[in-house]
Amino acid sequence: MNQYQEISWQGLWKNNPALVQMLGLCPLLAVTNTVVNAIGLGLATLFVLVGSNVTVSIVRNWIPNEIRIPVFVMVIASLVTMVQLLMNAYTYQLYQTLGIFIPLIVTNCAIIGRAEAFASKNSVPFAAFDGLMMGSGFLLVLVILGAVREILGNGTIFQGAEQLFGDVAAEWTIHLFTPEQSFLLAILPPGAFIIMGLIIAVKNKFDKRIEQLVIGERQQQTIERARVTTE
Repeated sequence: MNQYQEISWQGLWKNNPALVQMLGLCPLLAVTNTVVNAIGLGLATLFVLVGSNVTVSIVRNWIPNEIRIPVFVMVIASLVTMVQLLMNAYTYQLYQTLGIFIPLIVTNCAIIGRAEAFASKNSVPFAAFDGLMMGSGFLLVLVILGAVREILGNGTIFQGAEQLFGDVAAEWTIHLFTPEQSFLLAILPPGAFIIMGLIIAVKNKFDKRIEQLVIGERQQQTIERARVTTE
């Protein structure tokens, strides 16, 4: 497995910032009551993560160790400000919906952590790809959580898509069923916490199953080698 494959595996599954590292959970649980909100926040985080990784990797040899964290925070804050201005200009309704959680990206430990642990020690291509994979893994969890909450809560998916994609997406809402009353537990943050726990449990189940399969294959190979040696 080459380094790009390893980075992909780490970011999307094995070391997913939301499912494994448990980073950025505050916005993840608070605003993912719809898929559109999840995509908006996920794309903003992805942009900042890639941008900060690339910038940190470029300037890493000129930053003294004593001030590297403040410099990383300044870089991230600058990128978040760019995202805020762009969303304010082109997706104003979504910007209002996400509210304080856009500027809070500055304090997202997943972004600062990748800048410190990976981008500051690797070249620009690897740093950019790491940011892309970590951001994509975070976005994937956001979308899954948002989809489950929206379906359980309102019986729809892609409600309010025009807030992110413009008037062309006004008819994108899919009505799966019409509940008599919204399922508030799924819509509110406590429901998000429960659903997130179930998603983590499913991932852990898959990890355990994969580990058992790998162990079984190794044992089988050991037995076959022992037979060949004996014969």
